[in-house]
Amino acid sequence: MRKSIVIVFHSGYGHTRRVAEAVAEGSRGALLAIDAEGNLPEGGWEQLAGADAIVFGTPTYMGNVSWQFKKFADQSSKVWAAQGWKDKLGAAFTNSASVAGDKQTTLYTMFTLAQQHGMVWVGTGMMPSNAKEAQRDDVNYLSSFAGLATATPSNASVEEMVPGDMRTALLFGQRVRQAAERLA
Repeated sequence: MRKSIVIVFHSGYGHTRRVAEAVAEGSRGALLAIDAEGNLPEGGWEQLAGADAIVFGTPTYMGNVSWQFKKFADQSSKVWAAQGWKDKLGAAFTNSASVAGDKQTTLYTMFTLAQQHGMVWVGTGMMPSNAKEAQRDDVNYLSSFAGLATATPSNASVEEMVPGDMRTALLFGQRVRQAAERLA
């Protein structure tokens, strides 16, 4: 039975959108982009209501989610009051220019949002590539477990994103899909 997965994200420069597309490919999920004003497209709230799993995504700006994503999160309080996302699967990803960049704070902010909504969390489930011979292009090189973390130099184009990060995003999407199917 195919499960409905929606990926709701904000992307300031296109890098986070590229990560969202890789997660969507792996999860066979639909994309829902938060616009530059922090709003969902027409019918977005209904699409989220019908989802079995929601994957949140945002760049890490100044050590946390973008203001556009935060606006979306704050607007979800109406859904929270009705417990509209309770027991849905939740997961998250973030991208920033630096390898560390306080991405974990961003992931924990999205984790907290999911927990406020009563969602069931899906982490990466991936082992880190921390062997002595690890390369930046390895899967889960950034060793993130709470959610997907990727890094793109600020002067890199979306075509220059690290292939290992894109493979990690694809695998993360597959994990969300498999978790949704397992819980069906």
